[in-house]
Order: sequence, then structure tokens, then C-alpha cells
Amino acid sequence: MIYIGIDNGVSGSISVIDPNGNIHYFKTPVIRSLNYTKTKAWLNRINVSVLKIILEPFTNDLSQPCICLLERPMLNPGRFKASISALRALEATLIVLEQLKIPYEYIDSKEWQKRLLPNGLEKEELKIASTEVAKRLFPSIEIKKDGDADSLLIAEYARIRTK
Repeated sequence: MIYIGIDNGVSGSISVIDPNGNIHYFKTPVIRSLNYTKTKAWLNRINVSVLKIILEPFTNDLSQPCICLLERPMLNPGRFKASISALRALEATLIVLEQLKIPYEYIDSKEWQKRLLPNGLEKEELKIASTEVAKRLFPSIEIKKDGDADSLLIAEYARIRTK
């Protein structure tokens, strides 16, 4: 079985646990483009071509079933720009998953955090704890900053929940 964990968004990551237990970790590929509003602004978008190149090798062996857990995007009217960015990222990611015929499920962060992180953590502590747990579980993966480890734990959650 191939387990794919995707931390949705332009600052997220993608992790894959292959049938041999090998861990593959990628920063979400993004491209920077000029915003489409009247005021000069830049935005980051998912680079769907590169995302497809990253995921395609894991879909070549049809004898290996595959499941992707995709973290549900943050939607918050008080954070309008961040919500729009999350939805754009989700749509781009869904297009690639559907093109590659990768089955996927949405997962709320609280579901995998409850299983893999200590209880009672507050908002900022969650990112730190996620990074620390991922470093212990996957010492060969270089995690550069807090918050970059969520996809590793999502993929691990997919693996352990099917056991």
C-alpha cells in the first residue's frame, strides 16, 4: 500500500510512505505570479506540473493500492486572503489527484493530531509538537522549520489507521 499525506496550501508539504516503508518528503511546489487585482501584489500558487511529476511515480505500479489523505483547508471569514489561497491550493491539488486517479479522503487536522500528538496543546504548540514528533519518527528527513512536518504525520496516520 502507498500512503500519501498532503498538508494543503502553498506553504505545505507532501509525504509518501511506499510499500517498502521508504519515506518520500517534498515541499509543495509553488510558483509566484502577479495577482489579478488592480493593486500590484504577488501570490503563490501550486505548480500543478511539478506536483504531477512528484506524485506520478507512485501511481505507476497498479498492483499497489494507494490512498491519499488531504488535510481539509482552513476556511475563516476573518482571514479572507488566507482562505482564498487555501481553496486555490486545494483545487489545484484535486486536479492533479484526479488526473492521476489517486483516491483521496479529506481529513481534519484534529483527527491525526489526536492520534499522534500529546493532548492539551495550544495552537502554536501544535506546530512545534508536530515537528518534534516527526523528527523522532522520521530521523532521516530534514525538517527545516516548525510546521513543515504535518504531511509526514498525515501519511503516517494513513498507514497506522489501516493496520
